[in-house]
Amino acid sequence: MQTVSSYGVEIRKQNIPIRQTLEIYRQAVSYLTEIYEQVWAELKMIPEAKKRFNAAEHLIHTTKKNHAHFDFDIRFPKMPSYLRRAAIQHALGSVSSYESRMEQWEAAGELSGKPNFTCENHAMPVFYRDVMYREGTEGKDEAYLKLYDGHDWRWFRVCLSHTDMEYLRRNWYGKKASAPALEKRHHKYFLRFSYTEEVTLTQTPVKEQIICSVDLGINTDVVCTIMRADGTVLGRKFIDFPSEKDRMYRTLGRIRRFQREHGSAQAGGRWAYTRRLNIELSRKIAGAVAEYARENHADVIVFEYLEMNGKISGSKRQK
Repeated sequence: MQTVSSYGVEIRKQNIPIRQTLEIYRQAVSYLTEIYEQVWAELKMIPEAKKRFNAAEHLIHTTKKNHAHFDFDIRFPKMPSYLRRAAIQHALGSVSSYESRMEQWEAAGELSGKPNFTCENHAMPVFYRDVMYREGTEGKDEAYLKLYDGHDWRWFRVCLSHTDMEYLRRNWYGKKASAPALEKRHHKYFLRFSYTEEVTLTQTPVKEQIICSVDLGINTDVVCTIMRADGTVLGRKFIDFPSEKDRMYRTLGRIRRFQREHGSAQAGGRWAYTRRLNIELSRKIAGAVAEYARENHADVIVFEYLEMNGKISGSKRQK
């Protein structure tokens, strides 16, 4: 079985044109999306994905009868070929998704909820190795990216977070990483590397497996129970992070007081901070559960099923 792990390395602040590169890439995706929506009737007649992609790439460089002059190279000169193909693939996927949703909506005969076609996107470029990304000197926290400076595509040296690079060296040294993708989180830019591993699953017969049962709670975060397949309980552990929850509850209290005075429209930043606290808490809980299961040689982790549909009422709806 293959598992894919990823890790984001922060790009330290410096004078590099990441924003310009991201802007021109998204403009290219929007431009291509608009083109392919106009000629989708022709493209969808090509069943094979590779041939459809080749036809779409050929289209943006030529003039076709009954269509406008789609000259991609004039609007986006010298764009690296790998980045152009990534933009084509993203645009084709956007148009195909819209057309599929539109067909389903028409077949259902719905009067509301009609899918909207938009060329705006939040696509993030992938820096393919050798042509868009080069590793820096071994042991140094740096890399080289090909970026658009407003006039041309040039190589720029970027500094990477030392702690992030130390983590990769310690845990993924010698492993082959995929081409890094640009990512933006909390007003910071990251290069996200992905690693693929071959993992052998347990060969223990089902009736002989050890189970780690996880029950999510309100007063405690989770309760982990180690048991055999016949129900024999071997151990139990209550996992709780009270300080992290207290911090989150304090921010929720501040939000309630703020909204009473100023309304909910201005509380977006406070809610975003609270969501980040909640995400960090969930990561700590997941790590603690996995560690407890590993310590007890569990073959499988089983979670209870929670019905999350519908609106939850009551004083504990936030929890």
